[in-house]
Amino acid sequence: MNNSDCIFCKIVRREIPAERIFENEDFFVIPDINPVSKGHCLIISKKHYETIFDLPSVLGEELIQIAQQQGKRLIREGKADGIKLVQNNYEASGQIVKHFHLHIIPEKTGVKREKHV
Repeated sequence: MNNSDCIFCKIVRREIPAERIFENEDFFVIPDINPVSKGHCLIISKKHYETIFDLPSVLGEELIQIAQQQGKRLIREGKADGIKLVQNNYEASGQIVKHFHLHIIPEKTGVKREKHV
């Protein structure tokens, strides 16, 4: 269930190299190629689901567990005082890559930025 032209599917198939911070049967985590803050990473489904509406709900608990694990890691590493989770669906919301992914964005107290996901 992979799309031959999708950049994330190419990463799944290891056609494009990427640092994998975490990986299991259903998801993997990589650093964002254009981060809005230090430590910004993506949780990406291994199967090609375009939006959260296509992602099977049975994967929801696993997705949340990975987000919790990675968020705690970023806080432990001193990269975050808080975590922002961002998930865009369809072009109108800002989705650029049409493959389900969840942004984990570290936030630091007192730091303001212009760039958003």
